[in-house]
Amino acid sequence: MRYTILCYNYEDVVGAWTKEEDDAVMARLQKVHEKVAAAGKLGPVVRLLPTTAATTLRKTGSDPLVIDGPFAETKEQLLGFYVVDCENLEEALDIARDLAKANPSIGSYEIRPLSIFQPGVLGQKAHAT
Repeated sequence: MRYTILCYNYEDVVGAWTKEEDDAVMARLQKVHEKVAAAGKLGPVVRLLPTTAATTLRKTGSDPLVIDGPFAETKEQLLGFYVVDCENLEEALDIARDLAKANPSIGSYEIRPLSIFQPGVLGQKAHAT
């Protein structure tokens, strides 16, 4: 079963990290990535740009409205996500626990089972040559 691990945190806290602090967090996360990848369970990993770079298309009537910024009004922001291939929810939770240990600040990790609607072609482009 594939799961996504959605990583939420306080964007203002994470955005205030120095380059050295950010590099240290990324190095700790890389150790988790390597462990999960070595087990053949790591899919795409995405770090999102700040919400100030977001654009939302909201459909409330016949014509969609395009607005700057994220739609959700939340204290924590979605900062990135992982796709992992696990035997069960407990295994996905173990990976999320490792990610939480690697991150020095508070935040939350939402784990959701995935249903592949359409696999897409982005991954195929890298292998086309």
